[in-house]
Amino acid sequence: MDKIYFDYNSSTPIDKTVFKKMLPYLEANFANPSAIYSVAQKAKNAIEDARTLVSNLLGAKPKGIIFTSGGTEANNLAIKGFCFANRGKGNHIITSKIEHSSVLNVFSFLETKGFNVTYLDVDRHGIVNVDQLEGCIGNETILVSVMHVNNEIGTIQPVEKIKALCDKRKVCFHVDAVQSFGKVAFDASFADLITVSSHKIYGPKGAGALCVGNSINIEPLLHGGHQEEGLRPGTENVSSIVGFGEACRLRQQDMKTEEVKVRKLRDSLESGILKGIKGIKVNGHPEKKLYNTLNICIDGVEAQNLVINLDMRGFCASSGSACQAKTPEVSYVLRAMGMLQEDCAGALRLSLGKFNKESDIRALIRTLPEIVNNLRASGSHG
Repeated sequence: MDKIYFDYNSSTPIDKTVFKKMLPYLEANFANPSAIYSVAQKAKNAIEDARTLVSNLLGAKPKGIIFTSGGTEANNLAIKGFCFANRGKGNHIITSKIEHSSVLNVFSFLETKGFNVTYLDVDRHGIVNVDQLEGCIGNETILVSVMHVNNEIGTIQPVEKIKALCDKRKVCFHVDAVQSFGKVAFDASFADLITVSSHKIYGPKGAGALCVGNSINIEPLLHGGHQEEGLRPGTENVSSIVGFGEACRLRQQDMKTEEVKVRKLRDSLESGILKGIKGIKVNGHPEKKLYNTLNICIDGVEAQNLVINLDMRGFCASSGSACQAKTPEVSYVLRAMGMLQEDCAGALRLSLGKFNKESDIRALIRTLPEIVNNLRASGSHG
């Protein structure tokens, strides 16, 4: 890619070491891992090795790791699978208003199947109020689903406190940890069900996992063979799973070093933008925020025009979640935080990663004010 990339929360480039690890399973070791001959068993063993590597980064047991095609499938398997398996215990489920669309749309679907859903408010920083959550839990509540880190604003939720509350009330707790996994250290004890993904941590697309805690009963979404404990039947995507495992191994090795570097770059970027452009609001919690994410609203510009002009000048950025990029509405995350529609029309998300350099920061700090001034002068703000 010849562009300067500031959209790591959307997807990351595959690490060259990961790609090299994947290649044998696209070429010589292509066999179906369910077969019993030796070449196939090499593929099977590679999957199990990857399962161990994913579980190590999660702080979980390998047996609880169920491979999926990505975060969306893992969220669906966690939420639908648990609700359908435990419907006899109650039909009330809880989530927040700022979850990823692969969670919110599942809850919306479950409402059509007779489940009663509570959508929690968030404060102006995007944080769920645990006391409010406690007041919403009743005798019919079976599941709470709150993401660890918001993909748009980077705010970190108090998942440990939520888990303690759910344990106290004997309610299952699911965490979408796609944006935090491999970026911040944690272990699987902070939830009963945890969703993670490969392509956010320099692994390939097409691989994700659901970590299922002890004594948690879920139903499969698909029915077929015996793969993945019968919870995700179908021939495994061996090369992507192997790549996912290798990406996890590298994350354990590089995570702390990368945090120091990327945090410094993010802080420098934020400081430079605030100095160079008037009329900017920084979104998310000032401290409880993922170190690689900067979400800002710029007065007098429209987000799509901003992103298009950045692209024309050689930069990749986004106005919010990539999964919502083609919708004309402003971010539902920012709206849930109490922002007026006109105030968040110029939202820009800049998310950094390990391949960003100081020269990237300088280039954007130099270019963004020019683009904003041109858009404001032309009146291109909707």
